[in-house]
Amino acid sequence: MYAIIEVGGKQYKVEEKDVIDVEKQAAKEGNEIALSRVLLISKDKKVEVGQPYLKDAKVKALVISQIKAPKVISFKYKRRKSKHWTKGHRQQLTRIKIKEIKFG
Repeated sequence: MYAIIEVGGKQYKVEEKDVIDVEKQAAKEGNEIALSRVLLISKDKKVEVGQPYLKDAKVKALVISQIKAPKVISFKYKRRKSKHWTKGHRQQLTRIKIKEIKFG
Protein backbone atom coordinates (compact mmCIF):
# COMPACT_ATOMS: atom_id res chain seq x y z
CA MET A 1 0.00 0.00 0.00
CA TYR A 2 1.30 3.44 -0.90
CA ALA A 3 0.01 6.99 -1.06
CA ILE A 4 0.96 10.21 -2.82
CA ILE A 5 0.78 13.15 -0.44
CA GLU A 6 1.33 16.88 -0.77
CA VAL A 7 3.43 18.64 1.88
CA GLY A 8 4.85 22.13 1.50
CA GLY A 9 3.83 22.40 -2.15
CA LYS A 10 5.70 19.22 -3.12
CA GLN A 11 4.41 15.72 -3.76
CA TYR A 12 5.88 12.57 -2.21
CA LYS A 13 5.21 8.87 -2.76
CA VAL A 14 5.17 7.23 0.67
CA GLU A 15 4.68 3.80 2.16
CA GLU A 16 4.43 2.81 5.81
CA LYS A 17 7.76 3.02 7.70
CA ASP A 18 9.29 5.39 5.10
CA VAL A 19 11.48 8.24 6.35
CA ILE A 20 11.34 11.42 4.26
CA ASP A 21 12.50 15.04 4.53
CA VAL A 22 9.77 17.64 3.92
CA GLU A 23 9.53 21.42 4.20
CA LYS A 24 9.67 22.60 7.82
CA GLN A 25 6.56 21.73 9.81
CA ALA A 26 5.48 23.44 13.05
CA ALA A 27 5.82 20.36 15.27
CA LYS A 28 8.33 19.30 17.89
CA GLU A 29 10.44 16.15 17.83
CA GLY A 30 8.47 13.09 18.93
CA ASN A 31 5.07 14.61 18.07
CA GLU A 32 2.70 12.93 15.67
CA ILE A 33 1.22 14.88 12.76
CA ALA A 34 -1.67 14.05 10.43
CA LEU A 35 -1.23 14.82 6.74
CA SER A 36 -4.65 15.23 5.12
CA ARG A 37 -3.63 16.32 1.62
CA VAL A 38 -3.65 12.85 0.07
CA LEU A 39 -3.80 12.83 -3.73
CA LEU A 40 -3.79 9.10 -4.45
CA ILE A 41 -3.93 5.80 -2.57
CA SER A 42 -3.09 2.40 -4.00
CA LYS A 43 -4.18 -0.65 -2.00
CA ASP A 44 -4.26 -4.24 -3.26
CA LYS A 45 -3.94 -3.20 -6.93
CA LYS A 46 -6.89 -0.82 -6.47
CA VAL A 47 -6.21 2.88 -7.05
CA GLU A 48 -8.25 5.75 -5.59
CA VAL A 49 -7.59 9.20 -7.05
CA GLY A 50 -8.76 12.46 -5.45
CA GLN A 51 -10.25 15.52 -7.12
CA PRO A 52 -7.81 17.07 -6.04
CA TYR A 53 -7.66 15.39 -2.58
CA LEU A 54 -9.27 12.27 -1.13
CA LYS A 55 -11.78 13.24 1.57
CA ASP A 56 -11.52 10.25 3.92
CA ALA A 57 -7.78 9.67 3.62
CA LYS A 58 -5.11 10.58 6.18
CA VAL A 59 -1.47 9.77 6.63
CA LYS A 60 -0.09 9.75 10.18
CA ALA A 61 3.58 10.56 10.63
CA LEU A 62 6.02 10.91 13.51
CA VAL A 63 8.40 13.89 13.59
CA ILE A 64 11.92 12.53 14.01
CA SER A 65 13.91 15.77 13.89
CA GLN A 66 14.20 19.30 12.56
CA ILE A 67 17.24 19.48 10.26
CA LYS A 68 18.92 21.71 7.69
CA ALA A 69 19.65 20.70 4.10
CA PRO A 70 23.18 20.94 2.69
CA LYS A 71 24.31 24.46 1.80
CA VAL A 72 23.47 25.71 -1.70
CA ILE A 73 25.84 28.35 -3.08
CA SER A 74 24.64 31.16 -5.37
CA PHE A 75 27.38 33.06 -7.21
CA LYS A 76 26.69 36.12 -9.35
CA TYR A 77 29.20 37.90 -11.55
CA LYS A 78 29.08 41.05 -13.69
CA ARG A 79 31.75 41.02 -16.34
CA ARG A 80 33.98 44.07 -16.78
CA LYS A 81 32.37 45.76 -13.76
CA SER A 82 34.51 44.31 -10.97
CA LYS A 83 31.34 43.01 -9.30
CA HIS A 84 30.72 39.59 -7.88
CA TRP A 85 28.93 38.25 -4.83
CA THR A 86 28.31 34.92 -3.20
CA LYS A 87 25.31 33.88 -1.14
CA GLY A 88 24.70 30.64 0.70
CA HIS A 89 21.39 29.12 1.81
CA ARG A 90 20.43 26.13 3.96
CA GLN A 91 16.78 25.11 3.76
CA GLN A 92 15.11 24.07 7.01
CA LEU A 93 13.52 20.63 6.79
CA THR A 94 11.55 18.25 8.97
CA ARG A 95 12.43 14.56 8.93
CA ILE A 96 9.29 12.43 9.37
CA LYS A 97 8.55 8.71 9.55
CA ILE A 98 5.28 7.48 8.06
CA LYS A 99 3.40 5.43 10.65
CA GLU A 100 0.02 4.72 9.09
CA ILE A 101 -2.00 5.28 5.91
CA LYS A 102 -5.77 5.40 6.51
CA PHE A 103 -8.54 5.42 3.93
CA GLY A 104 -12.26 5.11 4.51
